[in-house]
Amino acid sequence: MISELDLLVQAQKLEPRALAEIYDLYSPRLYRYAVRLLGDACAAEDCVAETFSRFLQAVRGGRGPRDYLQAYLFRTAHNFVVDHYRHQKPEGILNDDTPDCENTEENASLNIRQQRVRFALAELTSEQQQVIALKFLEGWENDEIARVLNKPVGAVKSLQHRGLAHLQKILLDEEA
Repeated sequence: MISELDLLVQAQKLEPRALAEIYDLYSPRLYRYAVRLLGDACAAEDCVAETFSRFLQAVRGGRGPRDYLQAYLFRTAHNFVVDHYRHQKPEGILNDDTPDCENTEENASLNIRQQRVRFALAELTSEQQQVIALKFLEGWENDEIARVLNKPVGAVKSLQHRGLAHLQKILLDEEA
């Protein structure tokens, strides 16, 4: 498998194989990230398509990432998610791997809990949302998140701590 840096060099030359490999490698991850944050498969597909469209436009224009391709793509996807939430309220489920429930009551309860978490996440700052999603939904390490946000690792830890504290407060206040 070719390295991320080599893929970027070839992509900047508009090499079709490199562009296809970038898409094949990152589109499933971006989709999973977007569907968890957006709760809508169609919107997640739009996010992935727009992310790669922006990437291709940037590369064609001689811009785009020079290193850290993954960080660039996830930052672009996150910008799409933020724009999406600016225009409408979140709906749906928290992730794409909801278990099938025979019991309608159990299914409804699960959807309500997930919607509460989604609304609570929407109350966080954009950076806190991104840190929490990448850390806990995607399993990224703090140094990877720091690259996406262009911040030191300490700032990522701080955003994570404040975001989780705010989430806890929101969710506990709802229960009271």
